[in-house]
Amino acid sequence: MTESSSPAALLRRLKPRLPQMLSALRTFVLAESPSLEKSSADHCCTIVAEEWRKHRARVERLAQKHRGDHLRITWQPPKSRTVGQLLVLGHYDTVYATGTLAKMPFRISGGKAYGPGTFDMKAGIIQALFALDALQQTPTPLRKRIVFLWTSDEEIGSDSSRKLIETEARRSDAVFVLEPPLGPRGLLKTARKGVGEAEIIVYGRASHAGLAPEQGVNAVHELARQITRLEQWNDLRRGISVNSDVIEGGTRVNVIAERARAVIDLRALHLADMRRIEKRLRALRPLTRGARLEIRGGFNRAPMEGKVSAALFARAKSLAAQMGLSIGECVAGGGSDGNLTAALGVPTLDGLGAVGDGAHSAHEHVVVKTMPERAALLAALLAEC
Repeated sequence: MTESSSPAALLRRLKPRLPQMLSALRTFVLAESPSLEKSSADHCCTIVAEEWRKHRARVERLAQKHRGDHLRITWQPPKSRTVGQLLVLGHYDTVYATGTLAKMPFRISGGKAYGPGTFDMKAGIIQALFALDALQQTPTPLRKRIVFLWTSDEEIGSDSSRKLIETEARRSDAVFVLEPPLGPRGLLKTARKGVGEAEIIVYGRASHAGLAPEQGVNAVHELARQITRLEQWNDLRRGISVNSDVIEGGTRVNVIAERARAVIDLRALHLADMRRIEKRLRALRPLTRGARLEIRGGFNRAPMEGKVSAALFARAKSLAAQMGLSIGECVAGGGSDGNLTAALGVPTLDGLGAVGDGAHSAHEHVVVKTMPERAALLAALLAEC
């Protein structure tokens, strides 16, 4: 590594670019991109693609029938001999419906940039864009090809992008996820819980609650007993949580409930615990005579266990120190597309996006002064790995 391509030099190159970063962020945020509105998401996709094309990257738009299109962006310096691939992963979709900008406009105040999707995670895409720009100006050629993958459906489970993500991850030597870090210190996410959703449906037998209650089988009562059983599976010290968050049942107050259902949020920090919970779910049996159970769903993202991130985090910590920055790590209770890549055994480092707070809320924002720092850290990782 030459002095002009050192982590400190990358940071010096990026700090004066903050006004341009904020201008690009504004453009991206003003292009509302709700996961469930394809036309709006596609409009944002067009704007993101146009910005990346300005930086001489190869941009492929991967059309989707029901969701916004995905973007696969490749950078390989001309005439260079790169061996291997690095994947930078993120999403441009947001949880906010079209029209949210009217009550939650993009604005900069008190050193923070506010607006729907600023923190989760359009600022992360901007940081990656300027990290690439910084790398293009360094004299040291990159060792590996870089693929930036921006998807349109992470906020709703990544159904249309999962196969694409896993395919690119298998080709890659490491994955860097531009999801937001945790807290004001910008902690990187070196482990994430596995996440899932299960549904328990109870079938009972209807009867008149006054004239013949003994002839009925109350599905609501059976569901309550099952929920009490599930509650005992929680072990917060091990990172296991099982929560019944949606319940429905019955039709009228004087009719024994014939059907009831619950939707269960599942979280586990370790793969062995995830498998144990799924096995116990499938083994559930009715506690009320005459009732019948149907179990649907389960975990859809395996845990991202710390061992897949350890070496990358150590590298990131060392590079940050060379820029005069201190970074830490944390375990995240939520899942991301990093869970998918880590489950394949590919080294994955998450939380490299913008420092801020308020994801999915009216006060969502990023701390603007940290954007060049995070862009420089990503650039250094891409140059070193």
